[in-house]
Amino acid sequence: MEELVIRDADVVDGSGADAYRADVVVDGGRIVSIVREAAAAGCQRPKARRELDAEGLVLAPGFIDMHAHSDLALLRDPDHSAKAAQGVTLEVIGQDGLSYAPVDDRTLAEVRRAIAGWNGPGDDVDFDWRSVGEYLDRLDAGIAVNAAYLIPQGTVRALAVGWDDREATDAELEHMRRLVAEGMEQGAVGMSSGLTYTPGMYAKDAELTELCRVVASYGGYYCPHHRSYGAGALAAYEEMVELTREADCPLHLAHATMNFGVNRGRAPELLTLLDDALAAGADITLDTYPYTPGCTTLVALLPSWASEGGPDRIMERLADDDTAERIRHHMEEIGSDGSHGVPMEWETIEISGTGDPALAEYVGRTVLESARLRGESPWTVARHLLLADRLAPTILQHVGHEENVRAIMRHRVHTGGSDGILQGAKPHPRAYGTFPHYLGHYVRELGVLSLEECVAHLTSRPAARLRLPDRGLVREGYRADLVLFDPATVAAGSTYESPRVLPTGIPYVLVDGRFVMEDGRRTDVLAGRSVRRTPR
Repeated sequence: MEELVIRDADVVDGSGADAYRADVVVDGGRIVSIVREAAAAGCQRPKARRELDAEGLVLAPGFIDMHAHSDLALLRDPDHSAKAAQGVTLEVIGQDGLSYAPVDDRTLAEVRRAIAGWNGPGDDVDFDWRSVGEYLDRLDAGIAVNAAYLIPQGTVRALAVGWDDREATDAELEHMRRLVAEGMEQGAVGMSSGLTYTPGMYAKDAELTELCRVVASYGGYYCPHHRSYGAGALAAYEEMVELTREADCPLHLAHATMNFGVNRGRAPELLTLLDDALAAGADITLDTYPYTPGCTTLVALLPSWASEGGPDRIMERLADDDTAERIRHHMEEIGSDGSHGVPMEWETIEISGTGDPALAEYVGRTVLESARLRGESPWTVARHLLLADRLAPTILQHVGHEENVRAIMRHRVHTGGSDGILQGAKPHPRAYGTFPHYLGHYVRELGVLSLEECVAHLTSRPAARLRLPDRGLVREGYRADLVLFDPATVAAGSTYESPRVLPTGIPYVLVDGRFVMEDGRRTDVLAGRSVRRTPR
């Protein structure tokens, strides 16, 4: 007898088709049968060792978070309710060009410092891997949800070239090509870049094109955080479209937003650019989170020249008064490339977390608010935080526009990505709320998307981008990565004031046919594993 039958579920299968009533039978980690309208038809109903009454609940494929920063959280936090409670059954990590494989000892130490604001310092993690394959093997020991990995181009450049702003030599470029090839062979699904973060931003297009050719030869995709989401946003999007066209590499645009005042109402221009490229045969997808603020580290806002050489050199420059004044001038009066070419508006920069608890008084306030309270300039406050917290502060950037968010999420190649940073005392609520916020706010309350459309955005579309032949749909033979939610009550619990509150209306989540959420509570099941590239 099979393990589980889910009775009388309203199946939204991920294809975009209308919902239907069915009994769904799960066994051996897969969907083994789907009996439509069994009760109404009076036919023999399937039986199993366990029966779950799903009356009033929607059964959908598990959600795929196309942009996650859980690279260390998956290892140190077996509970991982931040994602499991949202119905996420697969995360794509290794984002924004910086992560922890491939590395050597030197590069690992540098990367740990550079992205401590994203993932914490990692003092509670045993970094017993160096290659992509070894990292994926660590995930295979058991994690809360599944994870796929992107080779981080910035880490690759740090390993082969260092943190200097210069072109790679022929030998260094060949080294990077080998590192990317090895990572793809070991199971990565593609490559990411962070082109407003050092050292990845120092790569010219020709270098990126060569690496994308390697990615494409293995059937992977390129996922850039491109060079500007502000003053140069449209040009930066066009640059990525042309680069991947030249490399003949599929393109997935990370957190594809149009932010800052210069881009208010300009989402249609981006969508026209993408539609033209798609009509010409380009293979493009994108992800967004359903919120207006962004989230990153405070140090990321510095001009690239101030970040050259890595974390130690940044600290030296910040400590020098004359150099610090140059940094301020670039940020406040010119608009640094780290801040997307837009002069700083300190009233939009909210401190969301610090590494040092002694600096907690700054958390939840904008830099401008803290400056006024202290009778100091905003730059004085920002500089002090960077030095005192050794570059660790994380921030919310209140620079988005609701009309752009809604326009982009309607697009036919859109997928969902939380960009969830789990660090800090007050992280962005998207880390705990992205997927129920789509379903509750944008589907039920606003009607921006139909339920069937939205589920397709969060399931089958990302599965197709990842080239996963047995995920993303409720189909016989597919893996039983499933979520059951109440469409009348599903909602994000997280807010800007209380960002770590779990969602409501998602009582059951299955990974590999095993309950990781049951009756709205996290079980002790660790059914997640690495999801590795499917060969061509």
